[in-house]
Amino acid sequence: MANDDVVLYEKEDRLGIITINRPQVKNALSMPVFSALDRVLDKIAVDEEVRTLVVTGAGKGFVAGADVNELPEHTILGGWASSRYQQSVFTKLERIGKPSIAAIGAFCLGGGLELALSCTFRVASSKAKIGFPELGLGIMPGFGGTERAVRTLGYAKAADLLLSHLTIDGVEAYRIGLVHRVVEPDEVLPHAKEWGRRLASLSPVAVRLELELLLHGQGSAIDHGLALESALGAMAVTSEEAKELLAKFLAKQG
Repeated sequence: MANDDVVLYEKEDRLGIITINRPQVKNALSMPVFSALDRVLDKIAVDEEVRTLVVTGAGKGFVAGADVNELPEHTILGGWASSRYQQSVFTKLERIGKPSIAAIGAFCLGGGLELALSCTFRVASSKAKIGFPELGLGIMPGFGGTERAVRTLGYAKAADLLLSHLTIDGVEAYRIGLVHRVVEPDEVLPHAKEWGRRLASLSPVAVRLELELLLHGQGSAIDHGLALESALGAMAVTSEEAKELLAKFLAKQG
């Protein structure tokens, strides 16, 4: 599969649809995925025809997380550099000036949840599996997950989700405010598209300005938090404990 094939992009009138396309590994986020997504977002940013985005994953799921096969090779400096680049791609999505909707199917874990949190809105299957499993592997979210979880859920709920490395379903995710809509599994993508079409009917100028105001209302301190997350995450992923836990996890996957 060519690198550009790991992220698919199509337009339906004023709706742009981004699909993470690695179904053989549950759409795990590798560096080629981030590079391809980066290029797609640059294309969308200058396309005035596209007013709203839907982000989804190939198959019935969303994204199962980061590609853990890449993690054991990280050094502290390499982990920092990778994290900062990966964060920049998700920040580009968040700040692109067009509403985005994450259509969450069967699984949305780790880096997948970080991707979903970078979208303006989230619609999930009632049976979706959603959570941050990273601390169980001795690592941390590195794509902006901690910062965005706190901003979305508040400290108490974010701490519970992250430190307990809970996996919750779509109904519970809706109850705690992690997703905006919960629907039956076969309705996720149709619902996201219909929602996107309604948003696309609004004035693109007014929408862009409102999105800027919403982001500003969250405070500019997120940039400092993202930098700290990259530094601490790079330290965690290079620890001996993380290496042992990741090796055990990868052995089970093999």
